[in-house]
Amino acid sequence: MDYAPAVWVEASESNYTVSDRPEAYPIEYVVIHLTTDTLPVMFAKFRDDAERVSAHYMISATGTRIAQCVRERDVAWHSGSVWYNYRSIGIEHEGWTDQPVYTDGMYEASAVLTATICAKYDVPVDRDHILGHVEVPLSTHDDPGTVWDWDKYMNLVGTARRRIKA
Repeated sequence: MDYAPAVWVEASESNYTVSDRPEAYPIEYVVIHLTTDTLPVMFAKFRDDAERVSAHYMISATGTRIAQCVRERDVAWHSGSVWYNYRSIGIEHEGWTDQPVYTDGMYEASAVLTATICAKYDVPVDRDHILGHVEVPLSTHDDPGTVWDWDKYMNLVGTARRRIKA
């Protein structure tokens, strides 16, 4: 496990690439996703060899559960771009792009996780390096959607990152 508060819910080895990051590839980005389904359904997809999809982490809508599905050193298949997959950590959030159900607990838990990743890999805490899935070049997805509060999220990540430095 790479993040102590997370529980391990391993994705199928058919749904990620074994690697030795950051030695093999630098980790330069965090990509924010929405599941558009419940966590149990997403866990099942990540374990299904035929799905060809995974993420490093999943966070419940309440923020009370964080699961790690792929080790950070390995390459999760989450962004739709091989180049970005090799250079990023993917975080899925339980929610739907058309429903504003994002809780303070989810934002806070995610922000601390993102700040921890940024500190570990020296990723700048800015919108050039913390991306929505929709912002990955050639993405066919629209998550995290228009109801995702980027200002709130980035303020929380910045605050958490400053605490980690102290």
